[in-house]
Order: sequence, then C-alpha cells, then structure tokens
Amino acid sequence: MTTSLADSYAVCQALAKKAARNFYYSFWVLPPAKRASMCALYAFYRRTDDLGDGHAPLSERRTALDHWRDAWHRALAGDYTDPLLPAVVDTVRRFEIPPEYLETAIDGVASDLDRTRFATFDELSDYCYQVASVVGLASIHVWGFRREPAAYEAARRCGVAFQLTNILRDVGEDAARGRVYLPQDELDHSGLTDDDLHHSDDLLRPGDDRWRELFRIQAERAESYYQDAHALTPYLEPDGVGIYAAMIDIYHALLEKMQRLDGDVFSKRVSLHPLHKTALAARRLLPRLPRVLGFGATRPATRAVVR
Repeated sequence: MTTSLADSYAVCQALAKKAARNFYYSFWVLPPAKRASMCALYAFYRRTDDLGDGHAPLSERRTALDHWRDAWHRALAGDYTDPLLPAVVDTVRRFEIPPEYLETAIDGVASDLDRTRFATFDELSDYCYQVASVVGLASIHVWGFRREPAAYEAARRCGVAFQLTNILRDVGEDAARGRVYLPQDELDHSGLTDDDLHHSDDLLRPGDDRWRELFRIQAERAESYYQDAHALTPYLEPDGVGIYAAMIDIYHALLEKMQRLDGDVFSKRVSLHPLHKTALAARRLLPRLPRVLGFGATRPATRAVVR
C-alpha cells in the first residue's frame, strides 16, 4: 500500500477529530508538528481499542489484533499496510518514543479477550499500565519532558488513576458483560460477589453499605494516584503543562461526581456534560493560545537530552 506521509497524518487527524472529542481540540494548543503527532498516537490507540471491542466472535477479534500487531512490526521495518501507520512510525522516530509503548497496548487489549477477572490489585495495576499508562508515556515524549525516573513514574501513576476511574464508572456495564475489573480479593472481603455487581438493584438499598464501602476504598486509591500524577508537571516542557492539567481535571471531575453520588454508578452511566468538560479544558488551555498564535513573548522550549 502506498500512502504519503502527509496523507497518513490527514487520516489520523480525521479519526482523532471524529472520536477524540474534547481532547482533539486540546491538541490545537500544541505546535503543528506535535499536534499532528498527538493525532497519530490517538489514531493508533483508538484503532487498537476498536479491534478488541465490539460484538464479533472472540476468534475474529483475536485474529484482527494479530494482524494489527503484524502490520505494526512491518511498518517499523518500512513496509506499510495501513494508512495510519506511516504517520505513527514518523511520530515514534521523530520524538524518540519507545515502540514498546504501542505494542504493549496491543498486549493489553488482547489480554481482555481471555481474562475477565483480576485476583489482586497488583494484577490490575499491571493491566492499567498496559492499556492506559503507556498512552501517557508516549504522549509526554511528544510534549517534551525531562527524562528522569520520577517523571516516568508519575506518568505511569496518572494512567492508573485514569483507568481506575473508568473501571468504577463502568463496573455495572462490565459485570453485565461478564467482566469484573475490581480486585477479587477486595471484592470477596467486602462480602460481594460478581453476581451482585450484575444484579445491582439491591446494592444501594438503605442499610446495605457493602458496595458503598468498597467504592470508597477504590475511590480513595484512585485519589492517591491522582495526587502522585501531579508530580510530573515540573518535568514537562511548557507545551505539555496545560494539556496534562486539563486531562487530569476532566478525569478527576468524573471521579468526584461518582463520589458525590455515593457510588451510584448503576442507575445510569455517570458522565460530565460536554460544556463542563470544555470549561475544565479551557481554563488550562486558553493561556497557551497567545503563544500558539504568535502573540506576546515566548519562552524557548528546553529540549530534553536523551540519556
């Protein structure tokens, strides 16, 4: 397949614009090359997720992910079989992103096809790294950061915070599909079963605090990861500070809303109004607009030295 680099970036941008919603517009406060590369990364991770999701038989989804992995390997060798991949490979090379950050995401999505339970939080944390932390780790290479161990660890913990928030929001929907992402040892200790999460009508009745207590424990854990995630900010170049803060604000606001609902994630899907998300993003990103548009004084970016 022959796809020019410019056309590949255009395909990635179109996919990001269609699927990334608010985050796509946050990319616009980045310089053009970084903006295009964020679209490329988003397109890769979105395609990976989509291949693992859906209602196709497991065997078909497994085969699709195997083909995608093979396409990724071939693209790294210069043989492109998908129009997204020239831009993704260019991004990886331009910003020195370890390719394993992208392959690990394929591993994580593929593991979802077979694994439906996690015995302990350590197991769950490893999964969160695969499907969420690697996205942030790849992104900070595009934004620019000082490459020190503390920065990598903060980015990892941010991904765990985001994924724990998703897990709490979707616990009822996941249980209906036969999937439970809460650690089984903690679920057992609470006196709840997988079936309780599926048939959740009684979980919020007065006098039964088993779910509320389990939710509180999980939410407090997520809160601690959000606090740790803020440690990344001093290591980021100016291009990444606003986007990173906006993403944390949006995900954390979702967790806070679930906390205000006292863990009622079963009555209806908990979400933020689009205007609320836009406002959260805008307060972090608008200060960057004069610099992006070329008005006012600018600070020279300090390019990190690769060690």
